[in-house]
Parts: sequence; C-alpha cells; structure tokens
Amino acid sequence: MLLHLLDATYELYRAYFGFPNRLAPDGREVGATYGIVETTLSLLREDGVTHLGAATDTVIESFRNDLFDGYKTGEGMEPDLWSQFPLAERALRIIGVTVWPMREFEADDALATAALRWADDVDKVVILSPDKDLMQCVVGDAIVSYNRRERLEVDEEGVIAKFGIEPRSIPDYLALVGDTADGVPGIKGWGAKSSSTLIARYGRLERIPSDPTDWDVTVRGAARLSENLEANREMATLYRTLTTLRRDVPLEETLEDLEWKGVHQSAFVELCDELGFNDIRTRPHRWQ
Repeated sequence: MLLHLLDATYELYRAYFGFPNRLAPDGREVGATYGIVETTLSLLREDGVTHLGAATDTVIESFRNDLFDGYKTGEGMEPDLWSQFPLAERALRIIGVTVWPMREFEADDALATAALRWADDVDKVVILSPDKDLMQCVVGDAIVSYNRRERLEVDEEGVIAKFGIEPRSIPDYLALVGDTADGVPGIKGWGAKSSSTLIARYGRLERIPSDPTDWDVTVRGAARLSENLEANREMATLYRTLTTLRRDVPLEETLEDLEWKGVHQSAFVELCDELGFNDIRTRPHRWQ
C-alpha cells in the first residue's frame, strides 16, 4: 500500500500559473481551483493512489515569522491566487481528499509529520512535490519525493546525486546557500558547490572547523567563506532552524481516514454549479 501526500500549496500555484483564467458565474476568479480539482481527480485515477492527504498554507505566515523578520509572508501574492486558498481547500474535501490547512505551521511541516508518522505502516510514502525543503524527509526508497510535472521520483540516492549530501543534511545546506523562496538569505559567498562539499564532509554546521586550514576538503575561497561563516554562526544556526521541517504537527486523522472513498456527489454537483465547472461534472470515477 502506498501513501501519497500532496503539496496542495504548490499545486495551487502551479494551477494558477498553468491554467487559463476562469470566472465563476458570480465573477470570482476560480481558474486555480479548477486546475487543482482537475489534476487531483487525474491523480486519483492512477494505479496505487488509494490513500491521500493534502496540506495547504491557509495563511502564509507561521511560527517561523516570529523567529526571523525576513521570513516569507503573503506580501506581493496575487489577490486572485490568495482568494482561492479557502475555495481550493473546500473543493479538495468535496472530492474526498483529507486536507490539512496550516496556520501556526506550514504545509511542508504537515507533510513531513505525516510521512514520518505512517512510514512504517505502508510500503512507501510518496511526497508529491518538487520542493527541495521536503527532500530532507526522504528515507531510502521508503519515503520518496515525486515531481508530478516532470514525472520524476527521487529516493535517497537521488537526493545525494542532486545535492551531494544526505537528506538529513538538507537544512544545514540550505542554511548556508539560502532559500530565496522562503526568505532565508544564507551566508554570504556560500554557493551550492562550497556548501555541498563542506556539508557532505562534516554533516552539520557546528562540525565545520572554525579554522579553514583544518578543512580536509578543497574549497575555492576557503578563507573568505570561513570568515563569513564565523561572523554569522548564530544566524546560520537560526537559518537551519527555519529550514528544518517540523514532525510534530497535530494531525488528528488515522491512516484509515486517508483512504479515498470517492467524491461526495451532491456537494460536487453543487460546487460545479456554483463555480461553472460543467466540463468536469462527470469527471469523478467513484462517488460516495
């Protein structure tokens, strides 16, 4: 049995920018909601997709904003996209998907928690997201990442091939190189190659020797990199905290609750009428 975990925030963004604009009969923009419903119904038709949970950032801010003022916010988000988060969550529930709308935590935290909680109860956990943050959750071939757009599955060997480090070291790597999407600046001068080389050798930030002459790997510009890191050790540790996914999100559901039993027929028909989704009214292949 497989457990699929959907990064619905990413899917909603992908639908917003990948599907045409679409107006409901009342004038609301609903193109992204249409897109995530359409692609999720397609997902549910695939072999092996029997248990599915989805997580959203129902508010963009989280506990991480209390730790670091520069962390990402909803500022600058397209209003037509932002307004569709609650609608998309409702639509996903109507088609029978368990949804975790995050407020204090982020969607990635919910997915990381679910992956850890149920990994021993299923044959494989498949995290449906290309997000590099979620690569830290990958364990062997038991918990993998899957990019639906590229149809690419990444197991632990794939993470090492892509980043040069083990999945557990992804937060340390991101602390150095930064993550612009999340507002994590990283340490000046540290790029992907230098960061992966040092983290692959030492594993954790605090294990990187403070004297670059003690580094037993060759890194270009070692003296400058070391100087920048030593001047910002405390911030690097904070950045690692920001990029480390939480595994303690309070998810109330059991694994059995995630089993997909079909689309709620009457509610789905009403949703299609409300939003003008006539062309997918008969798309579901199983009803409840």
